[in-house]
Amino acid sequence: MNVLRFTDLVTAGRAKGARVFIRADLNVPQDDDGRITEDTRIRASIPCIRAALDAGAAVMVTSHLGRPTEGEFKPADSLAPVAARMSELLGRAVPLKAGWVDGVDVKPGEVVLLENCRLNKGEKKNNEELAKKMAALCDIFVHDAFGTAHRAEASTYGIAQFAKVACAGPLLAAEIDAIGRALANPKRPLVAIVAGSKVSTKLTILQSLAKNVDGLVVGGGIANTFMLAAGLPIGKSLAEPDLVGDAKTVIEAMKARGAEVPIPVDVVVAKEFKANAKATVKAAHEVAADEMILDIGPKTAALLADKLKAAGTIVWNGPVGVFEFDAFAHGTETIARAIAASSAFSIAGGGDTLAAIAKYGIDKDVGYISTGGGAFLEVLEGKTLPAFEILAKRAAG
Repeated sequence: MNVLRFTDLVTAGRAKGARVFIRADLNVPQDDDGRITEDTRIRASIPCIRAALDAGAAVMVTSHLGRPTEGEFKPADSLAPVAARMSELLGRAVPLKAGWVDGVDVKPGEVVLLENCRLNKGEKKNNEELAKKMAALCDIFVHDAFGTAHRAEASTYGIAQFAKVACAGPLLAAEIDAIGRALANPKRPLVAIVAGSKVSTKLTILQSLAKNVDGLVVGGGIANTFMLAAGLPIGKSLAEPDLVGDAKTVIEAMKARGAEVPIPVDVVVAKEFKANAKATVKAAHEVAADEMILDIGPKTAALLADKLKAAGTIVWNGPVGVFEFDAFAHGTETIARAIAASSAFSIAGGGDTLAAIAKYGIDKDVGYISTGGGAFLEVLEGKTLPAFEILAKRAAG
């Protein structure tokens, strides 16, 4: 995908003295007292901001935070804690500006944080008048918030339409490159792991991947529905019997291409959904009516690990069992360690997946960890994200 990149503009000297507007993703979790509990997104935004400052630009940064009501400011919606943390990370004052749509006073070599962009009326509906006002604030618009790339809003899409120059920041550019490497031009075999509680929430993803991947590993409640489709008993496990036909269609679509959806040969069951429930390993065809499947079994995990180690590219979205409970975490840990040990290029995304990566300490062994939940899922569905579309359109002139 051809988009203009901010790093190229900096190298060419085009950022010097320019007013640069960066749409970052600073939507960080906070406790009840407004203290930031995890600052990964703020730290991830710093390289782009620092590059703009070092290039001599006048820098404006904004982001959404939470789900505020447009036009109604509440202290809990303020980016003030973010401004304080950003000041610490940059080693300089980062003033917070409210009511910024009609004008921002910032000089070259300075940075300001613009208050929560979702407080602006018309933001979510991509109001054209609002987008044009934002675009008028800057010489260069930089989209560096992949987590919002699937939304066409005024600060993500409209401003890119109307700004003099619109480009991808380093975070967004890295996502574009990783997604292209994993899905557009993958080294084969391409193996995708799609897990979650419901087939219905990821059916379009499964259907899209079934046309492209060499192996489609399903996990969690999704795997239970596929086990039903394969004629296996699942006891009282979470599943969607009404989607068995869709699961069979995915299996057949894969088989027609010489690809496969590996069905578990053994599972870990319990009679209760509790952390201290007794875990029992059973052959897949032996699950009793009063049991629920909470993880894949060791034989299945070993078979899948072998496939992952032999893969050329791996896409990972979702743990394959209830990994929050240690008794039902072995399948996900085996998968995670196999991905870490594989020479394949791997891309992982989704909140639970990131939690599993952190739990097993394999972040350095995954090729690329996506920062966007919903955006990552839409890419897996085969959708063109609005942010990618408008930046490619602007690059093409």
